[in-house]
Amino acid sequence: MSAQAQMRLDASHQWPGGQGDVRDEMVQIIANRAEEADVGLQVRVYPGASLYQPREQWPALSRGRLAITALPLAYVGGRVPEVNLTLMPGLVRNHDHARRINESPFMERLEEIMLEHGVKVLAHTWLAGGFGSTKQCILHPDDVDGINIRAAGAAFEQMLAEAGASIASMPSSDIYTGLQTGVLDSANTSSASFVSFRLYEQLECVTPPGDYALWFMYQPILVSTRIWDRLDEEQQAVLLEAGQEAEEFAYHAAIEADKRFAEVYEEHGRQVVYMTEDDFNAWREIAERSSYANFVRDVEGGQELLDMALEVE
Repeated sequence: MSAQAQMRLDASHQWPGGQGDVRDEMVQIIANRAEEADVGLQVRVYPGASLYQPREQWPALSRGRLAITALPLAYVGGRVPEVNLTLMPGLVRNHDHARRINESPFMERLEEIMLEHGVKVLAHTWLAGGFGSTKQCILHPDDVDGINIRAAGAAFEQMLAEAGASIASMPSSDIYTGLQTGVLDSANTSSASFVSFRLYEQLECVTPPGDYALWFMYQPILVSTRIWDRLDEEQQAVLLEAGQEAEEFAYHAAIEADKRFAEVYEEHGRQVVYMTEDDFNAWREIAERSSYANFVRDVEGGQELLDMALEVE
């Protein structure tokens, strides 16, 4: 095999390694399949923000300094405002709906936008999540009035601020410290992160996704097109096949993560509550007049993109 074909690809993400987090396991699937294929590719995985900090990953990826990442796409909403739709309250209803979104014209347009920034999708992933609090349980918008809360992405921050909360922005890897130091009273994040970051050590009550899941976040596996274009066809095919395997794994693992979220917190004696349809509708009403309206106003072509997402049954 030629020297050019011998390549090491660095993969970075912010979650704990080897502890069952779905995003870490997706990246490990890709690394393992690349090695097994024996096509001159080695994927070295750096978990726990050990190579790049969470918000440094996108620029490193788009410039070709980083090969692969698992990234909550809404983290880059400040740079690419269209992607804020990937964390819009109530936009995705359940995991099967998320799967249909992956195959929709809406997702095709998002992938085109990412390609314009030098980033290609290897695997689609949507994770559900919920609320956690050191104080009262969070079910209805009234429950966040006056509290300090972390939410990922501008859309959730806008909705929660509209409901009266004070917002503290930080990646999920910093939530534990925020709760521990009293900077946060509560947090909004994925089911997987509630467990992998051991937030049950700080929280008193959680609201996992149930029949009504307000929080769904797109967290794909991404590859730099600058590095992708340097791979030969055989190497690209291996990564694409591995990405499909990782995506299928994540669909089932995300459903299990929701169940595990509730189970772990019950095992640790924490209170576990679920939203009703009335709770969900109250949140959605606030989101429509804040997050949705702001997106349409601030993003060029925002109404068209939002309509494309809402058209997915």
